[in-house]
Amino acid sequence: MKTHKFQFKRNKMRGAFFLFMAPSFLGILLFVLLPFLDVFKRSFTTAVTGEFNGIQNYKTIFTNQAFVLAVKNTFRFTIVCIPLLVIVGLMIAMPLSRLKSAGMVKSLYLFPLAMPTATIVIVWKMFFYKQGFLNLFLTRLGELTGLWGEIHTDYLGSSAAFWVLVFSYVWKNTGYTVVLWLAGILGIPNEMLEAAKVDGASEWQSFFKIILPNLKGSLYTIVILSFLNSFKIYREAYLVAGAYPEQDIYLLQHLFNNWFVNLDFDKMAAAAVCVGGFLFIVIMLLQHMWDSRE
Repeated sequence: MKTHKFQFKRNKMRGAFFLFMAPSFLGILLFVLLPFLDVFKRSFTTAVTGEFNGIQNYKTIFTNQAFVLAVKNTFRFTIVCIPLLVIVGLMIAMPLSRLKSAGMVKSLYLFPLAMPTATIVIVWKMFFYKQGFLNLFLTRLGELTGLWGEIHTDYLGSSAAFWVLVFSYVWKNTGYTVVLWLAGILGIPNEMLEAAKVDGASEWQSFFKIILPNLKGSLYTIVILSFLNSFKIYREAYLVAGAYPEQDIYLLQHLFNNWFVNLDFDKMAAAAVCVGGFLFIVIMLLQHMWDSRE
């Protein structure tokens, strides 16, 4: 009798779970999986007639110079920004975790996320333009020291534009990174740190032996979010330099935008499948790495 009651209760809880999750699964099915399957189908057909042409679209994009350049720049941007964002966020979060008024400071770091992208772009243009604030400051500094003359570097129209974009990304996303690090640090029991001090552990030993090992979950979340956000930097680059920016900041998003304008849907579909597959593989590899360390 008890077994039947337990089985009935478990089935009831399972049914409630599926009923609760059904709207989310339905939304993902309708707005993510089915559209992606349609894109996958279109990647093997021509854009105009819809005729099946095998892997010709994939051959086309991998021999396309714009696609190769966009992939290289996007990969370079991701490789540079993620470690930089993780390290900068941790360096800021560690001293903040010792402050009693950390909540107010966290709000200040989250402020860039609340600013409209167009506003940020205007500030960057005023700062990094050829006659912008940075060049005026450097020129004035050179006049005072006598070490150099007038500076007229076009940061947004040269290879320096890449580092301007990196600075913009790190500045805007540091806030949530700091908050996530703080959540992980403040979740570490004080008893562990106090016991380490009693045993004679230094600050660095406590950091590497206690704090860092307990921040694996935070690190995983930050890396995944930073990785995904690095593919969303297009708005800043587009508003700063348009659809065809300086070569070093020509990203995959620029390429997709230009192909969409030119109605190259077959190439877009093939490229979207490749990018989606790459993102999925990277996330699964990161998940495997974190699971294997636990």
